Amino acid sequence: MSRQPYPSDLTDAQWECIEPHVPKPKSGGRPASVSRREIVNAVLYLVREGITWRAMPHDFPPYRTVYHYFRLWRDDGTWQTIHDALRDEVRTAAGRAVSPSAAILDAQSVKTVEQPATCHGFDPGKKVKGRKRHLAVDTLGLLLVVVVTAADVGDRAGARLLAGGLVGRFARLLTLFADAGYSGQPLTDWLRSFGGWTLEIVRGLKDQQGFDVQPKRWIVERTFGWLNRYRRLSKDDEAHPETSEVMIIIAMTHLMVRRVRK
Repeated sequence: MSRQPYPSDLTDAQWECIEPHVPKPKSGGRPASVSRREIVNAVLYLVREGITWRAMPHDFPPYRTVYHYFRLWRDDGTWQTIHDALRDEVRTAAGRAVSPSAAILDAQSVKTVEQPATCHGFDPGKKVKGRKRHLAVDTLGLLLVVVVTAADVGDRAGARLLAGGLVGRFARLLTLFADAGYSGQPLTDWLRSFGGWTLEIVRGLKDQQGFDVQPKRWIVERTFGWLNRYRRLSKDDEAHPETSEVMIIIAMTHLMVRRVRK
């Protein structure tokens, strides 16, 4: 790499973790003129620093090229594959089974900078106009599933969407933890019949005033805190919710690759 490194760049050891899951240039035809590693570094820089595509520093590949691969790998599942492989490695290094036995659900409403092309609404509880990020994380705070919806989609409806991403993927998953916004017998019964999961509601202390750390729920709140470090995620100005989901996946990928290869 001939340029000066940015703080978000992958080290050699970190790139070794990711490279096997990045599609290789197709054989035949014109040789690839852009480094796959530099494409990944450029996307990480964008998510970390919160720039627009057109503001990509000139020592990265052209922004149109970077965006082309970002979108291609979004649509073919490459970003998801990289993320899931790293999550498995982090869990294994922590002495955990690859498949978690418990997950924590929560949602975060975020403003949209401009009127997005699709999927936006108003969350009356948080007084936020924009979108809502529904997350399911394991007990280490690692992302299992993310679904981005309009902000007016309730937590119970979001839980059903998350369940669709959990079912069939995590064989050991038995228990889901959530706050009182997910309470209700219909959802509890539906989750049991849909995935065989038990829903446990973690409630705040009676007459609680102010902030208090609550079992399990603090884990997903910490994950939201991790994501807040990435400026591209401070608001949601993506045109489509699936792009917002991939931005979150990329941020978590960056966090995990730094954990496994400091």
